[in-house]
Amino acid sequence: MTEEPTRKKRAGGRAGMKIRAGTAVIDQMPWRIPVNPDRPIEPLDAEGVQRVHKTAMRILSDIGIEFLNPEALEIMRKAGCRISGTNVRMDEDFVMEMVGHAPETFTITPRNPAREIIMGGNHMVFVNVSSPPNSWDMERGKRSGDFETFKEFMKLTQYFNCIHVAGGYPVEPIDIHASVRHLDCLYEKLTITDKVVHAYSLGAERVEDVMEMVRIAGGLTEEEFQAKPRMYTNINSVSPLKHDFPMLDGAMRMARRGQPVVITPFTLAGAMAPVTMSGAVALSLAEALAALALLQYINPGCPVAIGTFTSNVDMKSGAPAFGTPEYMRATQMTGQLVRFYGVPMRASGVCAANVPDGQAMWETSNSLWSAVQSRTNMVYHAAGWLEGGLIASPEKFIMDCEVLQMIQRYFEEATFATTEDDLAFDAIREVGPNGHYFGVQHTQDRYQDAFYAPICSDWRNYEAWQIDGSTWTHERAHRIYKQIMAEFEMPEMNGDHQEELRRFVAKRKQEGGAPTDF
Repeated sequence: MTEEPTRKKRAGGRAGMKIRAGTAVIDQMPWRIPVNPDRPIEPLDAEGVQRVHKTAMRILSDIGIEFLNPEALEIMRKAGCRISGTNVRMDEDFVMEMVGHAPETFTITPRNPAREIIMGGNHMVFVNVSSPPNSWDMERGKRSGDFETFKEFMKLTQYFNCIHVAGGYPVEPIDIHASVRHLDCLYEKLTITDKVVHAYSLGAERVEDVMEMVRIAGGLTEEEFQAKPRMYTNINSVSPLKHDFPMLDGAMRMARRGQPVVITPFTLAGAMAPVTMSGAVALSLAEALAALALLQYINPGCPVAIGTFTSNVDMKSGAPAFGTPEYMRATQMTGQLVRFYGVPMRASGVCAANVPDGQAMWETSNSLWSAVQSRTNMVYHAAGWLEGGLIASPEKFIMDCEVLQMIQRYFEEATFATTEDDLAFDAIREVGPNGHYFGVQHTQDRYQDAFYAPICSDWRNYEAWQIDGSTWTHERAHRIYKQIMAEFEMPEMNGDHQEELRRFVAKRKQEGGAPTDF
């Protein structure tokens, strides 16, 4: 794993441009970019991969994708695609030529270069929950998102070393007018965190403003900003078979300036996609590849990734279901195809549960482990997601970070090393058939770091747990969340850059921000 030197200080503290590991609240694992050492699970054989691929190509060639953006239509017309109204059809040779331009791996460097992330290969980064309209915690219950809660989630995002990316709004702050919401949110995101940030592709002004704010926060010239990835956007198709105007507009703007675009169709089998998982995956890939082809034609070699959000619905109610066996297989199958295309992949840590209970954790764990199994590079919504994306919860955030840390520990070579020292033959001979290993030197030399140390789990027996107050997991998570809020310290930021950011936000607010329909 890529890891920086650390000191036992608060994770959100004033560490300059360095990174800290431990905290006064919890002793968490240090910042690192995890590297997945395992072979991916591949449910499809070689013939199956080709069948899914050829079906995606037939969709693009024979049915086509609706591009609801006149500029994108003109670009695809010039590229030689067949245009009929808003329908775009493209042949396999063209698609695969465009896929060939896309890089297999790229880095994204935020304002703190020590927080640089790697997208691609065996690397795996985790992103906070993004875009719920509501929040829930043990004290206040379910409520609409607001700006103060948004800032709380930004603090959690910065605090936890297992969260590598400050993605979309962890909760939508509806008390800030939509025309200037992106300005306030990105100002806080860029000052509360020093991690990679995201721009919503919801109109030209929002994307352009966020790119400029990232440039200012990093003290970059325009040439430095465009020279390498500094941020990213995620776009979703409108399944089935559509890409809308604002998403394509934002993606094209990002691609022209060399900033990464993650293309993630949202396909629910049985509703917006075929009820069979291979059919749903083929549809999802066709939608993703159509946008990828557009962006690579505009700027060959620009960084892109393909995302998967293929799950199923409850056929009794029509409600989305997540963390299901079908979701896991769809993620694994998509992983096979994305590796076939040779670009990075995004998946998600999702569930349908309404509160941070057992259902929430087994569904999220299924989602997260399917990402591991598919060799996903970026896991969206890795901490804090509830109610199918309608709720963000700080308790769930803490509980999910426990799972993320366990995954990172699982990746470490110490868990599967086979050196002479690890095989411990001498210790086995010393203890023999009648002793124990607590007191032998082999154990004494290693016991402090031998195993994963939990941040929220309680491994005591029932009686000890009961004597100590019978605290349930979500209650422990709530206590940790409140302590983090009380002790959080802002990361260091260049004062001149912060002042320039303030001036930019004030200027854009005076100009009206982004247009809205209300």
